[in-house]
Amino acid sequence: MNTNNGNKGYLYSIVLVAVLGGLLFGYDTAVISGAEKGLQAFFLGATDFQYSDFMHGFTSSSALIGCIIGALLSGLLATQLGRKKSLVLAGVLFFVSALGSMRPEFLFFEKGVPTLSLLWMFNFYRVIGGMGVGLASAICPMYIGEISPASKRGQLVSWNQFAIIFGQLVVYFVNFLILGSHTNPVIEQIGHGFNQVAAGSDPWTIETGWRYMFGSEAIPAAIFTILICFVPESPRYLVMVGRNDRALGILSRINGTAQAQEILSDIKSTVTVRTERLFTYGWLVIFIGVMLSVFQQVVGINAVLYYAPRIFGDMGLSNPMFNTVMMGVVNILFTLVAIFTVERWGRKPLLITGSLGMALGAFGVALTFGKAGLELVAMVSIMLYSASFMFSWGPICWVLISEIFPNTVRGTAVAIAVAAQWIFNFIVSSTFVPMFNMHITAGDDFGHWFTYGLYGVMCIVAAVFVWRLVPETKGKTLEDMSRLWKKKS
Repeated sequence: MNTNNGNKGYLYSIVLVAVLGGLLFGYDTAVISGAEKGLQAFFLGATDFQYSDFMHGFTSSSALIGCIIGALLSGLLATQLGRKKSLVLAGVLFFVSALGSMRPEFLFFEKGVPTLSLLWMFNFYRVIGGMGVGLASAICPMYIGEISPASKRGQLVSWNQFAIIFGQLVVYFVNFLILGSHTNPVIEQIGHGFNQVAAGSDPWTIETGWRYMFGSEAIPAAIFTILICFVPESPRYLVMVGRNDRALGILSRINGTAQAQEILSDIKSTVTVRTERLFTYGWLVIFIGVMLSVFQQVVGINAVLYYAPRIFGDMGLSNPMFNTVMMGVVNILFTLVAIFTVERWGRKPLLITGSLGMALGAFGVALTFGKAGLELVAMVSIMLYSASFMFSWGPICWVLISEIFPNTVRGTAVAIAVAAQWIFNFIVSSTFVPMFNMHITAGDDFGHWFTYGLYGVMCIVAAVFVWRLVPETKGKTLEDMSRLWKKKS
């Protein structure tokens, strides 16, 4: 071990395991993009109820209900069980959800027979997976932020967002491979809010394909659950529960013995009691943390990520799944921009620049979507919109949430902020399809330009919010943030 600088290999190995939780976050939330049409066609075959657009919107978004529950519980679990054990629990939930979503008939229902009861069981398993996502989304960046040196914290927490986007790319590619030579079913509208499967649709996709897509998550879930058992607990949590010697040992391996005692003393000076009241440091820090989460969602990005193949298909592109994979590659590349610039440029410049880029892309989609001859412009606008999010609000929001709150209220405050994020994720995701399909007169494209126009306006409002209210946290320790908000309270 280097007594001056610490063991970087040890630090990076811990972060590598922790960001697998982010990969599962991305995998679980994006798996629906390739599976939702086959799933819709499967339940359209039910004879005891009529599967409507509303039901499909709810089913496609039901995991988000679990995300809200998991995020709300994350503060309690992170405080009572610790960061590490909470992540083990998240891994178990991911694993159970993957197998249950693949085979919701297990034990209670006849395989391959769609019924209303089976629909509820499928949604139950998706909610379980969502709870794992909610826990991981709050606790992974919190854990990485608490274990990382101040000089590397922004970059290392940004790797969690990279893992989220990489997880989405992996599942896009896995879905693409699973689909193979098969095709997604064609869904025909037969009335307002109701559909049927077109004759000649591929039966394998309807009965089997979507099952493999959901089940594929069991492999990374098992790997994460096993590996997380071998990482240490957060040293800041250990100080909060009085295990100072253990915390000092971990800090020494990460930062070097020369700095470990100083960091430990700094942590102990801001953790005078295990927890403090939520508003001990004033309402502004909680408001800013929550609104960062809200803006990350109301800019509309997840409506693109969850429905990417459907959107590219509606654009008239010939291979929507391939275009979705290409978008995933672009997202990965621009997430790397954030990782390698966040400590150099700071958090605020990236957020403001990304907001303006997203606004430009959203307005471009609003003006060109569905217009004959402008398909390429619409696709480029979607890519600009998505890429701008990936170097700004995607990773930087998680960085700020992990570091902006004082030590003694961090667990509860992060839980509230992340729960708000998932609530607005659910609102945006579940309203996208009906809002996008709105018409004032028969056949007009009002819903197209209104939806993306609204997202563009939200991007501009987000830029103003960051400019006026969000403090720059580059280079500050977590204990510095406690002192900053104490002065403002």
